[in-house]
Amino acid sequence: MVSLQALIVRSPSTAIADMLTDDVVRFQPRDPVAEAARMFERYDLVSAPVVDDRGKLIGRLTVDGVIDFVHYTSGLRELQNAGLNRDEDLFASPWESARNRWPWLGVNLVTAFVASRVIGRFEGTIQQLAALAALMPVVASVGGNTGNQTMVLVIRGFAMDRIQVSGTRRLLAKELTVGILNGSVWGLVVGIAATLIYSSVALGAVMAAAVVLNLIGAALSGVAIPVGLQAGGYDPAHGSSVLLTFVTDAMGFFLFLGLATALLL
Repeated sequence: MVSLQALIVRSPSTAIADMLTDDVVRFQPRDPVAEAARMFERYDLVSAPVVDDRGKLIGRLTVDGVIDFVHYTSGLRELQNAGLNRDEDLFASPWESARNRWPWLGVNLVTAFVASRVIGRFEGTIQQLAALAALMPVVASVGGNTGNQTMVLVIRGFAMDRIQVSGTRRLLAKELTVGILNGSVWGLVVGIAATLIYSSVALGAVMAAAVVLNLIGAALSGVAIPVGLQAGGYDPAHGSSVLLTFVTDAMGFFLFLGLATALLL
């Protein structure tokens, strides 16, 4: 290969043979396109040769083709993250679109019923403290936000080949620390707000404790769920959001109502 830089900076009298280099990133026709995309990103390639088994040049791969592939896979991951099928598009028939969305809608419905039963176990507590009904969604929402932030980072790490399932212990420890820090800060903020609104220090303390614990659990779940799906051979972008929502909602309701039952009644 002769680089463009060598052609520009070398003397016009230099022989081409003196500028050749065999240290070239090359591909074969059967190589995975995803691997080629990672190599283009890693080495800032503009084009790369495609050779046969004998090393004979049969074509080249250019960066515009790689970018098209990256855009396609990014759109596919966004669909999967929303529980949609790879074959679905804006012009598919209503029947096909509806059928493609059934599996994860079914899973979502089941997990929503499970979360509702968690609330049902504390009906007596809610009846005695009406403020709990207004504050429950806050705990679940904050946990879901934290978990989704972590989950997106992990899925992107898998997609860009920056994370391996065997090396997630350090990531888990880091996200646990982040969850503790965020929980401490925002738990205090939410606890103070609840105390001022309802004039109850005990209720504010329960709210703060529930937020801290839920944010820690959400951060761990945001790592564990996509890692578990990846280890099991499933696409982590396909169902992580549904499972994470279930975990953060059910855990948030249980922690908040459980603490309220133990400390306020």
